[in-house]
This record gives sequence, C-alpha cells and structure tokens, in this order.
Amino acid sequence: MLGALCGSAGAQQTKALTFAHQDMLVPLRLVMESGELERATGYKIHWRMFAGGGDVIRAMASGAVQMGETGSSPLTAAASQGQGIQLFWISADIANAEALVARKDSGIARMQDLAGKKVATPFVSTAHYQLMAGMKMDGVDPKGVNVMNMRPPEIAAAWERGDIDAAFIWDPVLSRIKEQGRVIASSGSIGQRGAPTFEGIVVNAKWAAANEAFMIAFVKALNRANEEYKAGGKHWAPDSPQIKAMAKWSRADPRDVGPAMARYYFPTLAEQVSPTWLGGGAAKAMAGTAAFLKEQGRVQEVRPDYGAYVTTVYVDKAMRQ
Repeated sequence: MLGALCGSAGAQQTKALTFAHQDMLVPLRLVMESGELERATGYKIHWRMFAGGGDVIRAMASGAVQMGETGSSPLTAAASQGQGIQLFWISADIANAEALVARKDSGIARMQDLAGKKVATPFVSTAHYQLMAGMKMDGVDPKGVNVMNMRPPEIAAAWERGDIDAAFIWDPVLSRIKEQGRVIASSGSIGQRGAPTFEGIVVNAKWAAANEAFMIAFVKALNRANEEYKAGGKHWAPDSPQIKAMAKWSRADPRDVGPAMARYYFPTLAEQVSPTWLGGGAAKAMAGTAAFLKEQGRVQEVRPDYGAYVTTVYVDKAMRQ
C-alpha cells in the first residue's frame, strides 16, 4: 500500500537522509559535489553508491534509504509491489544512453543473431527491460538466448575476459565496451518502437511529506544543475571542474563524460510537470512496463493506475517560489 513505509524518526529529527545514487552521468552529480543542497537546507546527506536500480529499491524497502535514483523498470516493479515511494523528478530521458553492444568477433549483427549467445545486463533494470522488449519486437525467443544477470562492474570485467558475447548497459561501462564492439540497438531505437524508458529520483512518500521544504530545495538544486549543463555542458573539457565532478561521483573516465551526457535528454522544470513526464507520461510508461514485467514473470500484479506513485507537488511548488 502506498505510504506503507515511513522515514525513520531519527532522520527527521536530525535533518539527515541517505540518498542512493548510481553511476549514471546526470547533472545531479554537480549538486553532490558542490554541497549546495546541504548548505541551503542544513541537512546531512549521506550519498551512497549502488550498483543498480534494483539494489536501490531494496535498500529503500528496508528503510535504510529515504531517497534514490532508479530507472523506470525497477521503479515500476516496486510500485507494482505496493512499495511506499513516489517519483518526483525525471533525471533523464534515457534516449540513446543505453545500448546493446556485441563483440566484433561474436557474429552478432542484429537482434536475431542473439540466439545461442551470452548476453549480460542487470536484471529488472531499464536495460534489461529494453533488451527483452527488443527481442520480442524482433521475434527472438528469449529461451534461446543466455541472458545473464550482471551488475555494471561485473559486465566490464566479463567483457574484458571474453566471457560474454554482448551486453545491454549504460555509461561508463557502455563507453568502454563500445571500443571493442558494435552497437546493435539502443534504448532510443527500442523506445521509439513502443518501449520508452527514463531515469528518475524516487522518495519514501511519508518522508517527503514530512520534509517538504527540503524536497522543494532539492528540486531547485536539480534544476540549477540541469540549466548549468544546458548552458555550457557541450563545451566542458575533460579537465573542467564540472567534468571532474561528474567523473568522481560516477567513477567514469573524464574523456567519456561529455559524449555520454550528450546521449541523454534532461527535462526542464516545465517539461517535468508536463503530460510527457510527471503530468501523465511517466505513469503511462510505467503501466506499459508493468504489463511487460508481468509477462516476463518479474511482477505478480499490474496496478490499475500508476499515477499514485508519481507526484508533481514538489516541482509545482518549486516553480512558484
């Protein structure tokens, strides 16, 4: 049931929270590096890195984490199970920021060539969802493909050893394996065919309601970072403070940061609450994802309405202040 989880009393009394982040290259890293949110709110923020969205969701379900980054697929799985969370910010339209890359010597040139091959991806991630959706669209029987559950660092290591034939993954691992592989499909190409995905920030719903001022300040900081990137991000050099911050928090090679960020799209404040995203599109995308996850046996139930797990409240109030 929505709201079943609540933030710890200690976190509220001491004005502290734990935020679960991943290695995606999004403008939030600038907020993390600057300390601006801590200065603006007086909160102590424990930034903890997780390997995937499924790990983030599990940590939030345990009560150890109040807020975190996750893709639309893990978010949908959590909402389908009734976890008390809400999506309040679209970190990025994934666009072409995730891709299926095959080794050049694998004999894979299209989806149909995956039969009998070893393909790695983090299970219940947006990449996993799109891999399975892409195979379905192209008539590939998933039972004939050895789809392996690996976190990003494990994929990088397996690729170096030659243990896998292909992987559907995001940066910074994506940039590394593309050097020795060929792109077979991207999140953008599959999304355009009916399986869109996004990255978002989710929060324990009760914690958010009890810490509204912090939530509004966070939205403002997120928007400031987005605007900084849009104003000059294309011209940031690998040795610029912005790229160094992005690389530090994402453990990426500074040379890969600029090209990787260019593959995402970061919605503006107005776009956040538009029908495309928090104003309806996100819930619609979650419903489509849920139907697919149920078909794959990843969730037991599809909710009649995913709108209860999406909120425009904090962006709306940030826009009015």
